[in-house]
This record gives sequence, structure tokens and C-alpha cells, in this order.
Amino acid sequence: MKLGLPAGARTECVLFNDFLGNGEVPPLIFEKFPFDQPVYILFTSGTTGVPKCIVHGAGGTLLQHKKEQLIHCDIKPDDRVFYFTTCSWMMWNWATSILFQNATLMQYEGMPLFPKPDVLFEMASSCGMTFFGTSSKFLDTALKAGIDPMNTYNFEKLKTVGVTGSPLCQEACHFVYEKIKKDIHLNVFSGGTDIVSSFCMGNPISPVYSEEMQGFGLGMNVHVYGSDGKELPDGQQGELTCITPFASQPLKFWGDKGNKRFISSYFEKFDNCWCHGDWLEITKNKGVFISGRADAVLNPSGVRIGTAEIYSQVQKVEEVVDCMAVGQKWDNDERVILFVVMRDGVALTDEIKKKIKTIIRDNATPRHVPAKIIAVRGIPKTNNGKIVELAVKNVIHGKEVVNKDSIEDPSLLDDFKNIPELQES
Repeated sequence: MKLGLPAGARTECVLFNDFLGNGEVPPLIFEKFPFDQPVYILFTSGTTGVPKCIVHGAGGTLLQHKKEQLIHCDIKPDDRVFYFTTCSWMMWNWATSILFQNATLMQYEGMPLFPKPDVLFEMASSCGMTFFGTSSKFLDTALKAGIDPMNTYNFEKLKTVGVTGSPLCQEACHFVYEKIKKDIHLNVFSGGTDIVSSFCMGNPISPVYSEEMQGFGLGMNVHVYGSDGKELPDGQQGELTCITPFASQPLKFWGDKGNKRFISSYFEKFDNCWCHGDWLEITKNKGVFISGRADAVLNPSGVRIGTAEIYSQVQKVEEVVDCMAVGQKWDNDERVILFVVMRDGVALTDEIKKKIKTIIRDNATPRHVPAKIIAVRGIPKTNNGKIVELAVKNVIHGKEVVNKDSIEDPSLLDDFKNIPELQES
């Protein structure tokens, strides 16, 4: 039976079978290009300014992906690799390079929790998946939904769970080993659109500690710098800085005359060093903990706090399904405001507020405790699922959000305007 276009589909599209049936398939012609031939232009979300149009080179990108996939992820030709991603996230570009490993690339079209919350786990089992790539938010959602895939499906062939997108909380780490598979490699990595790859990654030979990435990528000369441009000792949080060139360093920004914006974005903060904009520390285990974006770091009474340090504690509160922390200017200082999304049918009571504050105080410090906890209907995120703390911070301070197109549901931003509680001590 020939399938037609579904109701509501765009009429100018062409069905794949119809496309294949039109004309002869031309022969493939492979041309030689320079190593730095542009291959991708990737765009940052641009919620606090004009999006950066980042031009990546073919040779450096391919070498970087080859290194990460072959060495850090241990992907071999007989592996079946899946990474749930949209086409607008740099993990889609990363996933296409899987073909260079001669491995099988698996894809899923649709929402990762539909038609049932464990549909991706069913796919992993039925298709013999060996590498399951996803986001931190997906694992947190699966955890809070009470999914127990270990006792439902067979993951005999599954070797690795890859995770990126945002810091992974302790509970989600435990979920992987307690609800997916006990004998598995949890490979958490962090990088971004800017480098179409990762600065921090796992590897198949080092120990895995909860809430930590195992280390830095090979060839990535990463250090932790303080605001004075000096390297910080292990255990102190600072700026993620790469002090020597790396393979996937972008070529330029499209349309950036004289590379002025390119240089100001990465090289102005510290002399001749790439400053990535992430806030991190090297742990006592020689692992890496990233607590958020440096420009979203909270600063109550001069103490700098990464937002992930608060999120990891709020994750323990079962009445809360999502949250966001931002800093609000108040009384010549900054106070921490925590916005929470409550479970259906659960109201934010004084008792729950006290519970949240107690968990944060007991497991972090009194400085981490929010001055206000406010319930909202949803947390604004980019189309790739990243929390837009800076956009909300601008809204509560009466500033305009420049680019709302990158936000999945821009209407949520209106909920943060003129909140009475933010005008009270």
C-alpha cells in the first residue's frame, strides 16, 4: 500500500519513495578539498544576543570525532550506535561521524517518551543496541517516571550509556546502574556547539564516580582558571580554559569581518587561551564536575555557586519535577531565586519549601539555600532541552530577551514577569 501525506503535512514535501523513483541515480564523484574545508555552520541558541554562526572545518571535526568515538567511547565496526538528538543539536553532527567507524548508526524519529515512556529502552533491547546516547534530562525524566527497564528488557549487548546536554545528578547516575544495567560504562561528556565535540569525556578504563566526568579528552589541554587568569588547584571552581589549539577548534564565525566577534567570544578573557564559558572543578578523584555556565553562576554575598549544585539537591525532592535557579539583584547584593515545577496535583506549600531548603542546606551550604522558592507552570528551555537561566534572569530584571525563536515554548517567559514575591524581602 502506498502511503500518502498525513493530514496537516506541508504540501511542498516529497515522499522518500517518490523521490527515489524519479530519474537515474547519478554516480558519486569524490573531490579533493583542503583539510580546513568548511563542513558545518552551527548556530548557538542566542537567547541573550545574536546567535553565533560557527564555521567548522572538515578535517579537524572528523579527527576529533574519530578520537572520541574510537578511543573514548570504544566504538567498533560491529557496534550499533544510537544517540537521541534533533538535527539542530551538535550531537546530530557527532552521530553522523559514527559511519566513519564502520559502525551501524541507529535513529529514532519522534518524541523520546512517545508512544510510551520506555520506548527507547524497548528499541535498545529489540535492536541489539550497544551504545545508547541520550541527555541528562531524559534520564532524570525516566527516573521520576518510575521506569524500570532492567526488569523489562534484555540489554545483553548494551555496553555504554552516553550522556550530555547538562550536568548529570547523582540520582540519575544511580538510575543507570540500578535500573538499566549493572555492568555498563556510563560515559558523560561535555563540550558544545562551539567545538562540535567535547572537552570532557569518559573512557573505558578509568573508574566512574557519580556526578563526575572521568577526565578531559585526549589532546584537550584544559585547565581551571580563576578570574585573575591563574590556574586554580584541584577542588576549586573556575573557568574551563584550553591553553593550546585543538583539532576541532572552529575556523571562524560566518560574516565576522576581521574575526572580531570570534576573538572576543573565546580569547579576550584570558591572554591567548580559549575560554569556553563553563564553570568547573577537578575533583579529588581527578574527575571533572561542571556546575553550569560561567555566565549563569550565582553570586550571593560574593560566593560563586554553580546552578547544578542546587539542581542536584532539588532532584531529591519527589514533589518537584523540574527547577531553575537564577540570581536577583537585591539590596546591593544578589539573592538566589529558585523556580520549581510541581508534580501534577501537588501544591508548593510552606512545608515543601522547608523540605527543599533543608535538603540544600544539609547537602551543600547555607549560601546555596534560595531566598525565594516560587512555583511556575514550566521551565523555559531551548529546542535542545537546555535551561535558559540567563533569559529568565533578564526577564525578572525587566530586560528584553533578544531571540525567543530558540526557546521551545517562549510563552513561558511571560510567567516570570512582575512576580509579586520578587518585590518582597
